[in-house]
Order: sequence, then C-alpha cells, then structure tokens
Amino acid sequence: MVIMAIDYGDVRTGVAVCDKFEMLASPVCVITQRKPELLLEEIAKLAEQHKPELFVVGLPKNMDSSVGERAIKCTEFAQELSALTGIDHVMRDERLTTVTAHNALNVTNTRGKKRKAVVDQVAAVVILQDYIDYRRINSLK
Repeated sequence: MVIMAIDYGDVRTGVAVCDKFEMLASPVCVITQRKPELLLEEIAKLAEQHKPELFVVGLPKNMDSSVGERAIKCTEFAQELSALTGIDHVMRDERLTTVTAHNALNVTNTRGKKRKAVVDQVAAVVILQDYIDYRRINSLK
C-alpha cells in the first residue's frame, strides 16, 4: 500500500511517501505555507500525484505522553485532510523525530539553510519508516 506521511508545521510541512510494497520511505518535499487551507490543497494535489491509500500524520505528544495544544491542532488538520481527499489517516507518535532527523543530517554534514530546508521532510521520512516498520512487525505476529 502506498502511504503518505505528513510532518505538519505552522510554517513548514514535510511530506514523505513509501512504495506500494512498504519497503522504503522516501522524501517528497517541504511545503512552506502558513495558511492551513492552502496547505491542505497542496497536499491534496500531492495525493493525486502519488495516489496514497493512507495518510500518516505525526502526533507531537509531550514527553510524558500527554496530548497538548499542538497535538490537537495536528489531529484536526489530519481530519480535515481526510475529509478533503477521502483518504483515511492514522496519527503516529512523532516524539523525537526531529531530533532523529537532525542526527541524520549531522551524519551527512548538512548545515545551515540547506538543513532548514530539508529537516521537515526527513522528519516525515522518519515518521513513515517507523510506521511501516510497525506494520511489518505486527503483521508477522
């Protein structure tokens, strides 16, 4: 199944997608858009292009596992995206994905403006890869 991951942000939103065999998550882009309604339209256009059967949207829980204002905002965004596109969504805990993304970019020595431009799509890749690994592990049981 093709799955699209969204790392939703107020300014930059990372997007990633996996192949239909759910083997590898790959970056798609970072969308710089402050208006949620325009962001929803841009993601809907990407969905038409990539044909995902499911969205995985990052859920930024607090470190104590509680759900704060940002997590509620992401959940509402995911619900609006599903309503607009007709594609189901799941929320995926994204705690520390940005840290993981920064660590990956350290390995590749990506710095400065280039880092800022790609960190959100790398975070979306981390969210998606975590989800497809979860699906793979749980399908073996």
